[in-house]
Amino acid sequence: MNRLFAIAKLTWKAAFRFRLFWVMAGLLLLCVVALPLLLKDDGSARGFTQILLTYTLSVITVLLGFSTLWLACGTLARDIEEAQMQVVAVKPVARWQIWLGKWLGLFALNAALLAVAGTSVYVLIQYRAKRLPPEQQQVLRNEIFVARGSLKPHAPNIEENAEALFQEAVKKNNVPPEEFEKLRGQLRERVTAYEQIVPPGYRREWIVDFGLRAKLLRDQPLFLRTKFFAAQTNASGTYLGLWQAGNSQTGVPVPLSLAADTFHELQIGPNRFDADGKLRISFINRNETALLFPIDEGIEVLYREGGFGFNFVRGLMVILCWLGLIAAVGLAAASFLSFPVAAFFSASLLVMGLSSGTLSTVVAEGSVLGLNHETGAGGGGLLDAIVVPCFKALLRIVMLVEQFSPVDSLSTGRSISGGQLLRAFAQIVLLLGGFFAAIGIFTFNRRELATAQGNS
Repeated sequence: MNRLFAIAKLTWKAAFRFRLFWVMAGLLLLCVVALPLLLKDDGSARGFTQILLTYTLSVITVLLGFSTLWLACGTLARDIEEAQMQVVAVKPVARWQIWLGKWLGLFALNAALLAVAGTSVYVLIQYRAKRLPPEQQQVLRNEIFVARGSLKPHAPNIEENAEALFQEAVKKNNVPPEEFEKLRGQLRERVTAYEQIVPPGYRREWIVDFGLRAKLLRDQPLFLRTKFFAAQTNASGTYLGLWQAGNSQTGVPVPLSLAADTFHELQIGPNRFDADGKLRISFINRNETALLFPIDEGIEVLYREGGFGFNFVRGLMVILCWLGLIAAVGLAAASFLSFPVAAFFSASLLVMGLSSGTLSTVVAEGSVLGLNHETGAGGGGLLDAIVVPCFKALLRIVMLVEQFSPVDSLSTGRSISGGQLLRAFAQIVLLLGGFFAAIGIFTFNRRELATAQGNS
């Protein structure tokens, strides 16, 4: 460990020698101070705080990410090219210790910079919040400055229900075997539509089971997060519905006119649970068009789980895990490439990872060139056969990182649990970071340092 810490200390010295630490600290503080002056919001305290958290943390992550790539590539590739690594390599320090020591130094450097930037953001938003009217401060405490857990209604088993209907249809009708798959698809669509669509004048009820949590949430406000789509648009763009949280004794129907295709948060009064800890959410469609509530995000109930301070720290630690992975990518590239090529290669991987939307579209359509609107088939041919499987594998890797979104969670008051933090560390740092570390250490061990210096 002494050898690892010694290499980490040299990495810190290199950062200070390049004046990277002070430049990055200045840029991060400038972003924290300047962004609130440039941002435009909807005029509410909640909207401004959400945008402030989103933009400041996003800019901090981007700045630290690219500076980590630059320093990771430079601290190893430059040491090799300028013949400084030969001096270290002849000492009783294994090359894997050199590699891990540099990664440890970068990780500690990012932790220090992230602590400075995160503390500045936290102090800024707390200072701005204290200058607001008491009612606005209460809104922030309930919706932003909080760690909220979430529960959704029990998801229906679409496949099981569709299969039951299929078996019944096969028994009652003479369906030829070649029509089985087509019939299964039609029944699957019918079941999915039934579970999501509320026709005009109809009532739909969702049950959210809190279990033992209901006793811990006595006298605590809850929030209903909902999103729906309209089959046909109207002139106003809003759709009237009667919402009720709880049974007839605990809840009263409330008429609300909400816009489609966007999320809404509605406050629910406390103590709306049934005796068995279940919360019933009912909706009556008062429009002339059907409304569709998606199964995965149509109905969700948010409840207080903890405070904002520790949640904010856990969010920063997830970002630190991202930066640890970026450092491993940069060091792995610098282990066998020159500094400019390593920086270009690492930046390309980072940009590709950020393009998950494009990857998802290609995988969903099954074609790089897009679908033919007349035939519905992909137009890439052999290219699709090669690229689409590669994109599919790459998307799975990217999702290991993107499923943890601390910026979105913090800006919406969502809880980042200790379990999520541990999973983020395991998947991002240990699994993906370990993969790049294995590549980097292996190539660094086999690299001829004198040859690299002679070709520079």
